[in-house]
Amino acid sequence: MASRRLLLVGEGNFSFAAALSETLDPSTSVTATCLQGPADLARDPAARRNLQRLRELGSEASKPRPAAGAPRVGGAGRGVALDCLVFRKPALSRDSGFAGFRLGRGFLWLHILRCLPVSIVPGIEVRFGVDCTQLADAFEPLDREFDRIYFNFPHCGRKAGVAKNRELLAKFFQSCADVLTEEGEIHVTLCRGQGGTQADKPMREWHNSWQVVAMAALGGFILSDVHPFSCEAVPGYKCTGYRSQAKSFHVEGALNHIFTHSLPFEGSQPRIFKIRLDDHWFSFPEPEGLAGKLNRGFLEAPSYHPIKTINEKLISELGKAFPLKRLKCSFPLLPQGPTNVRTYWNCDILSAAFWISLCEDNSNSESLPGGTRQDMEDFLVSFSKLSLPEAPGRDSKEEAHKGTYGQAKVCLRPSLLVHVQTVIQAPDFLPGSLHVLSGPVFRKCHILPFTMPAFHETLFILGFNKSLKDGSLQSLLDHLKGILESFLTQISLEGSKLSSSVEFVFQPNGKDYMINVKSHNFGPSCAKDLLIGSITTSVASIVNKDQCFVFVSMNLDLLAMLVWAISDWRMLWTFDKRFLKNFIPGKIEPFKSYSLYPPCYVHDISFWIDEEKGFDELEFHTMARAVSQDTVTSIQFLSCFQHPKTEQVSLCYRLTYQSCDKALTRQQVASMQSQFRKEIQQRLHVTLR
Repeated sequence: MASRRLLLVGEGNFSFAAALSETLDPSTSVTATCLQGPADLARDPAARRNLQRLRELGSEASKPRPAAGAPRVGGAGRGVALDCLVFRKPALSRDSGFAGFRLGRGFLWLHILRCLPVSIVPGIEVRFGVDCTQLADAFEPLDREFDRIYFNFPHCGRKAGVAKNRELLAKFFQSCADVLTEEGEIHVTLCRGQGGTQADKPMREWHNSWQVVAMAALGGFILSDVHPFSCEAVPGYKCTGYRSQAKSFHVEGALNHIFTHSLPFEGSQPRIFKIRLDDHWFSFPEPEGLAGKLNRGFLEAPSYHPIKTINEKLISELGKAFPLKRLKCSFPLLPQGPTNVRTYWNCDILSAAFWISLCEDNSNSESLPGGTRQDMEDFLVSFSKLSLPEAPGRDSKEEAHKGTYGQAKVCLRPSLLVHVQTVIQAPDFLPGSLHVLSGPVFRKCHILPFTMPAFHETLFILGFNKSLKDGSLQSLLDHLKGILESFLTQISLEGSKLSSSVEFVFQPNGKDYMINVKSHNFGPSCAKDLLIGSITTSVASIVNKDQCFVFVSMNLDLLAMLVWAISDWRMLWTFDKRFLKNFIPGKIEPFKSYSLYPPCYVHDISFWIDEEKGFDELEFHTMARAVSQDTVTSIQFLSCFQHPKTEQVSLCYRLTYQSCDKALTRQQVASMQSQFRKEIQQRLHVTLR
């Protein structure tokens, strides 16, 4: 069993240390600290008793241990073995065999380990005069790795207000970053309402709380769990220090908040990608607004991402009713100009596409900007070969020699529907079989809770004889609805059913359908119709005298969110390894987030628009998404004002910032907002107010 090190800070009378030590296994060591010195504790009878109890526990642990399997004696059945008891203060020398300090009327002599690092031998260590806001100063560099840090009922003392206590928490969390292991936890117990999260009953107004999640973010921590605190669970513990007195805090309704490390926000430097077109290499930077969303491989063979899981389940279930033919999806780049993809939806979806300029780059990675070859390997990605179609009348060899390959304009695929004509015109297309394409797609969109600039799509293409149209179409619809409804009904951890109803909604043309889901998996406030797919039966540009075609497009990201009750689509794209640990093969259980009640920050922005150049609201949203690194969760239009004399038009919007998986601070948001103001002024030709 791996050893664990626990750090207790702010121990008023050491009752928590004494109680906790009764329950620990032999592999766990405890370092209990307090701000007071020994002289201050000498006046507290409870502290003297608890220190004596810690000494007794250390003495009991130093006795010879019984053989394996023999019944334990002593220690009141606490089931732990503590090898030593160490008390230290600056006046005591580590080289001395014994030392003592005055407690009350007598001396308490405590054994000090001679020339043996405390961290090697599990046990109990007590330190006095330790400031919890400067923990690195209290420990040697090699002695700073703790697996868990406890701070019960922190308080500045006296009648300190919320501002002072927020400052205490902020400095404490920043200090913890220096002494906590990578996978360590911080346990902070607060009285009812102090934390300011939705877990508090009743919940205080944010400005009147200690804003614990926002203070933790300053140290790079996120709230990963919260549960009621009970003194009965730690027999003998008595919290003290209420208003710097020996009185106990009001523990009824108290909560234990558990914090963990957050991944840091990445720098603004975009990743560079290289692809091969014909015999030439091109490079391009990752498009803004899509940071961390290219080449993730969620649908590839090694992945066990929920998006792949739900895709495989969907294909498998439909395969029980129809013959299947799975097609390999090409890399999502579409060239500009004439193509063989000419369908009626192109104009709509291509208008929101992400366009990319490819620059010819036949250099090796060592000459690329941004670092050495080893540095580049972390984000330099080579994709499979993609050929650009030749323009009519162009001699490809002659053009290549002339260097006209220097630049190419392409867009990231906005939908798999752009491939349907290629599929059905292929010589091996089989009527009556479901042809399946799956892959990522990308399109610009407004910032809304269930819209995303990148998601994974599965496209089912079914061709059949016109005489069998009604029966084949109805069979497909019935099977699809049954499969989706079975996916969207699950049992929550509490045993209550989380359900969603599937509905095929006729479009105005009377031939096509939208696949809507009315979901209750995200709570009453989110109960709404979600568009998770479409069924297209009429395409003007696809005419076949013998066959009819049905195209079923499914948004796998939304489907996965509904099945596992993942309330935020951004969580699907996180790099945090804890996300995938939620998913057990063969089981579907509601997702439990490791980042609870993240803080929100609101900023308003107003500006005059240039009426001649116009205002592109979609680009406004895309820029907000890019600058904020996907932390803007809402953009609300507040007002439009026209100056009575100049007739200039001013717009006002409200931006809400909130991260779903990272520690986000007020200072970071202020910096993002400042950068956003500069960007829209330069690129959208607006005048800030």
